[in-house]
Amino acid sequence: MIKIHDLSKAYRTSDVETTALNHINLEIGAGEFIAIMGPSGCGKSTLLNVIGMLDSPDSGSYVFLEENVAGYSESQLADIRKRNIGFIFQSFNLVDELTVAENVMLPLLYQSVPVAERKQSVREVLERVGIAHRADHRPQQLSGGQQQRVAVARAVVTNPKLILADEPTGNLDTTNGEEVLELLNQLNGDGTTIVMVTHDQGHADHASRVVNMLDGRVLSENVVGMRQASEARHVQ
Repeated sequence: MIKIHDLSKAYRTSDVETTALNHINLEIGAGEFIAIMGPSGCGKSTLLNVIGMLDSPDSGSYVFLEENVAGYSESQLADIRKRNIGFIFQSFNLVDELTVAENVMLPLLYQSVPVAERKQSVREVLERVGIAHRADHRPQQLSGGQQQRVAVARAVVTNPKLILADEPTGNLDTTNGEEVLELLNQLNGDGTTIVMVTHDQGHADHASRVVNMLDGRVLSENVVGMRQASEARHVQ
Protein backbone atom coordinates (compact mmCIF):
# COMPACT_ATOMS: atom_id res chain seq x y z
CA MET A 1 0.00 0.00 0.00
CA ILE A 2 2.73 2.48 1.02
CA LYS A 3 6.33 2.65 -0.18
CA ILE A 4 8.51 5.48 1.13
CA HIS A 5 12.04 5.81 -0.24
CA ASP A 6 14.80 8.19 0.84
CA LEU A 7 12.22 10.71 2.06
CA SER A 8 13.32 13.88 3.87
CA LYS A 9 11.51 16.86 5.38
CA ALA A 10 12.88 19.99 7.02
CA TYR A 11 11.21 23.01 8.61
CA ARG A 12 12.84 26.39 8.13
CA THR A 13 12.65 29.77 9.79
CA SER A 14 14.72 32.84 8.99
CA ASP A 15 17.42 31.64 11.40
CA VAL A 16 17.09 27.88 11.85
CA GLU A 17 16.56 24.76 9.77
CA THR A 18 15.27 21.69 11.61
CA THR A 19 15.41 18.28 9.95
CA ALA A 20 12.24 16.40 10.88
CA LEU A 21 12.65 13.40 8.55
CA ASN A 22 16.08 12.28 7.39
CA HIS A 23 16.17 9.85 4.44
CA ILE A 24 13.29 7.64 5.60
CA ASN A 25 12.71 4.24 4.00
CA LEU A 26 9.53 2.39 4.95
CA GLU A 27 7.00 0.00 3.44
CA ILE A 28 3.52 -0.69 4.82
CA GLY A 29 1.42 -3.48 3.39
CA ALA A 30 -2.35 -3.48 3.07
CA GLY A 31 -3.97 -4.80 6.24
CA GLU A 32 -1.02 -4.12 8.56
CA PHE A 33 -1.29 -2.46 11.97
CA ILE A 34 1.84 -0.35 12.44
CA ALA A 35 2.86 1.46 15.62
CA ILE A 36 5.40 4.29 15.32
CA MET A 37 7.39 4.97 18.49
CA GLY A 38 10.22 7.24 19.59
CA PRO A 39 11.05 10.20 21.86
CA SER A 40 9.41 13.60 21.45
CA GLY A 41 10.78 15.46 18.45
CA CYS A 42 11.98 12.33 16.64
CA GLY A 43 9.70 12.90 13.63
CA LYS A 44 6.79 10.55 14.40
CA SER A 45 3.99 13.06 13.84
CA THR A 46 5.73 14.56 10.82
CA LEU A 47 5.94 11.12 9.24
CA LEU A 48 2.26 10.54 9.99
CA ASN A 49 1.38 13.90 8.41
CA VAL A 50 3.36 13.05 5.27
CA ILE A 51 1.70 9.61 5.06
CA GLY A 52 -1.69 11.34 5.48
CA MET A 53 -0.81 13.91 2.78
CA LEU A 54 -1.29 16.78 5.23
CA ASP A 55 2.35 17.73 4.60
CA SER A 56 4.67 17.19 1.64
CA PRO A 57 8.27 15.92 1.67
CA ASP A 58 11.18 18.00 0.46
CA SER A 59 12.78 15.07 -1.32
CA GLY A 60 12.39 11.35 -1.89
CA SER A 61 9.40 9.37 -3.11
CA TYR A 62 6.10 8.42 -1.50
CA VAL A 63 4.09 5.80 -3.38
CA PHE A 64 0.51 5.37 -2.16
CA LEU A 65 -1.62 2.73 -3.87
CA GLU A 66 0.93 2.62 -6.70
CA GLU A 67 0.92 6.40 -7.25
CA ASN A 68 3.99 8.50 -6.46
CA VAL A 69 2.23 11.38 -4.71
CA ALA A 70 5.34 13.21 -3.44
CA GLY A 71 5.03 15.96 -6.03
CA TYR A 72 1.23 16.21 -6.24
CA SER A 73 -0.62 19.50 -5.80
CA GLU A 74 -2.70 20.16 -2.67
CA SER A 75 -5.94 19.63 -4.58
CA GLN A 76 -4.71 16.27 -5.91
CA LEU A 77 -3.61 15.22 -2.42
CA ALA A 78 -6.92 16.33 -0.91
CA ASP A 79 -8.85 14.22 -3.42
CA ILE A 80 -6.80 11.09 -2.65
CA ARG A 81 -6.96 11.80 1.09
CA LYS A 82 -10.73 12.12 1.34
CA ARG A 83 -11.29 8.93 -0.66
CA ASN A 84 -8.79 6.73 1.14
CA ILE A 85 -7.68 7.99 4.56
CA GLY A 86 -9.34 8.47 7.96
CA PHE A 87 -7.74 10.41 10.82
CA ILE A 88 -7.98 9.99 14.61
CA PHE A 89 -6.39 12.70 16.75
CA GLN A 90 -5.41 12.85 20.41
CA SER A 91 -7.57 15.94 20.96
CA PHE A 92 -10.66 14.40 19.23
CA ASN A 93 -11.15 17.50 17.00
CA LEU A 94 -14.94 17.33 17.15
CA VAL A 95 -17.11 20.34 16.26
CA ASP A 96 -18.81 21.48 19.49
CA GLU A 97 -21.78 23.04 17.69
CA LEU A 98 -22.69 19.79 15.92
CA THR A 99 -24.32 16.65 17.31
CA VAL A 100 -22.53 13.33 17.39
CA ALA A 101 -24.33 12.21 14.22
CA GLU A 102 -23.53 15.49 12.45
CA ASN A 103 -19.85 15.24 13.37
CA VAL A 104 -19.66 11.72 11.98
CA MET A 105 -21.49 12.78 8.84
CA LEU A 106 -18.96 15.50 7.89
CA PRO A 107 -16.64 13.31 5.75
CA LEU A 108 -19.66 12.08 3.79
CA LEU A 109 -20.72 15.67 3.10
CA TYR A 110 -17.26 16.39 1.68
CA GLN A 111 -17.74 13.43 -0.66
CA SER A 112 -21.23 14.57 -1.71
CA VAL A 113 -22.82 11.29 -0.61
CA PRO A 114 -26.66 11.36 -1.03
CA VAL A 115 -28.67 12.21 2.10
CA ALA A 116 -30.31 8.81 2.62
CA GLU A 117 -27.01 7.00 2.19
CA ARG A 118 -25.30 9.42 4.59
CA LYS A 119 -27.87 8.79 7.32
CA GLN A 120 -27.69 5.04 6.88
CA SER A 121 -23.88 5.02 7.02
CA VAL A 122 -23.85 7.17 10.16
CA ARG A 123 -26.38 4.91 11.91
CA GLU A 124 -24.36 1.83 11.07
CA VAL A 125 -21.00 3.19 12.18
CA LEU A 126 -22.37 4.62 15.44
CA GLU A 127 -23.77 1.18 16.24
CA ARG A 128 -20.42 -0.34 15.34
CA VAL A 129 -18.48 1.77 17.86
CA GLY A 130 -21.19 1.53 20.55
CA ILE A 131 -22.21 5.18 20.69
CA ALA A 132 -25.53 5.18 18.77
CA HIS A 133 -27.45 6.05 21.94
CA ARG A 134 -25.61 9.40 21.99
CA ALA A 135 -26.31 10.35 18.36
CA ASP A 136 -28.22 13.54 19.25
CA HIS A 137 -25.83 14.70 21.98
CA ARG A 138 -23.11 17.30 21.51
CA PRO A 139 -19.43 16.59 22.26
CA GLN A 140 -19.37 18.53 25.54
CA GLN A 141 -22.09 16.22 26.85
CA LEU A 142 -19.85 13.17 26.41
CA SER A 143 -16.96 11.68 28.37
CA GLY A 144 -13.49 11.62 26.85
CA GLY A 145 -13.84 7.97 25.94
CA GLN A 146 -17.17 8.60 24.25
CA GLN A 147 -15.73 11.54 22.31
CA GLN A 148 -12.91 9.38 21.01
CA ARG A 149 -15.44 6.73 19.93
CA VAL A 150 -17.16 9.47 17.92
CA ALA A 151 -13.78 10.42 16.42
CA VAL A 152 -13.21 6.78 15.46
CA ALA A 153 -16.67 6.64 13.88
CA ARG A 154 -15.94 9.78 11.89
CA ALA A 155 -12.65 8.30 10.70
CA VAL A 156 -14.20 5.06 9.44
CA VAL A 157 -17.60 6.20 8.12
CA THR A 158 -16.23 6.46 4.58
CA ASN A 159 -14.71 2.95 4.77
CA PRO A 160 -11.15 4.23 4.25
CA LYS A 161 -8.34 1.92 3.24
CA LEU A 162 -6.01 3.56 5.77
CA ILE A 163 -6.53 4.99 9.26
CA LEU A 164 -3.90 7.27 10.80
CA ALA A 165 -4.07 7.64 14.58
CA ASP A 166 -1.88 10.21 16.37
CA GLU A 167 -1.70 9.29 20.09
CA PRO A 168 -5.40 8.27 20.01
CA THR A 169 -5.39 7.32 23.70
CA GLY A 170 -3.32 10.27 24.93
CA ASN A 171 -6.22 12.07 26.62
CA LEU A 172 -7.94 8.95 27.95
CA ASP A 173 -7.74 6.93 31.15
CA THR A 174 -6.53 3.33 31.00
CA THR A 175 -9.95 1.72 30.60
CA ASN A 176 -11.14 4.05 27.83
CA GLY A 177 -7.75 3.84 26.14
CA GLU A 178 -7.94 0.07 25.98
CA GLU A 179 -11.46 0.26 24.57
CA VAL A 180 -10.28 2.55 21.75
CA LEU A 181 -7.35 0.22 21.02
CA GLU A 182 -9.76 -2.70 20.86
CA LEU A 183 -11.84 -0.76 18.32
CA LEU A 184 -8.69 -0.28 16.24
CA ASN A 185 -7.95 -3.99 16.51
CA GLN A 186 -11.46 -4.80 15.27
CA LEU A 187 -11.10 -2.42 12.33
CA ASN A 188 -7.74 -3.93 11.48
CA GLY A 189 -9.28 -7.39 11.72
CA ASP A 190 -11.82 -6.27 9.11
CA GLY A 191 -8.96 -5.40 6.75
CA THR A 192 -8.30 -1.70 7.41
CA THR A 193 -4.64 -0.68 7.44
CA ILE A 194 -3.75 1.28 10.60
CA VAL A 195 -0.71 3.44 11.37
CA MET A 196 -0.62 4.68 14.97
CA VAL A 197 1.81 7.01 16.74
CA THR A 198 2.21 6.18 20.42
CA HIS A 199 4.61 6.65 23.35
CA ASP A 200 3.23 3.62 25.18
CA GLN A 201 4.84 0.21 24.62
CA GLY A 202 1.73 -1.51 25.93
CA HIS A 203 -0.35 0.22 23.29
CA ALA A 204 2.24 -0.59 20.63
CA ASP A 205 1.82 -4.27 21.54
CA HIS A 206 -1.59 -4.14 19.85
CA ALA A 207 0.16 -3.59 16.52
CA SER A 208 1.59 -6.23 14.22
CA ARG A 209 4.83 -4.26 13.70
CA VAL A 210 6.59 -1.46 15.57
CA VAL A 211 8.70 1.17 13.81
CA ASN A 212 11.15 2.87 16.19
CA MET A 213 12.35 6.36 15.24
CA LEU A 214 15.19 8.58 16.45
CA ASP A 215 16.40 11.93 15.13
CA GLY A 216 14.21 11.77 12.04
CA ARG A 217 15.34 8.30 11.03
CA VAL A 218 13.88 4.80 11.23
CA LEU A 219 16.06 3.15 13.86
CA SER A 220 14.51 -0.34 13.81
CA GLU A 221 11.42 -2.36 12.93
CA ASN A 222 10.17 -5.41 14.78
CA VAL A 223 7.17 -7.68 15.23
CA VAL A 224 6.09 -7.57 18.86
CA GLY A 225 3.59 -8.15 21.60
CA MET A 226 0.06 -9.45 21.56
CA ARG A 227 -0.09 -10.15 17.85
CA GLN A 228 3.11 -12.23 18.02
CA ALA A 229 1.86 -14.19 21.03
CA SER A 230 -1.53 -14.68 19.40
CA GLU A 231 0.08 -15.97 16.22
CA ALA A 232 2.23 -18.36 18.27
CA ARG A 233 -0.82 -19.72 20.08
CA HIS A 234 -2.63 -20.12 16.78
CA VAL A 235 0.25 -22.19 15.35
CA GLN A 236 0.22 -24.45 18.39
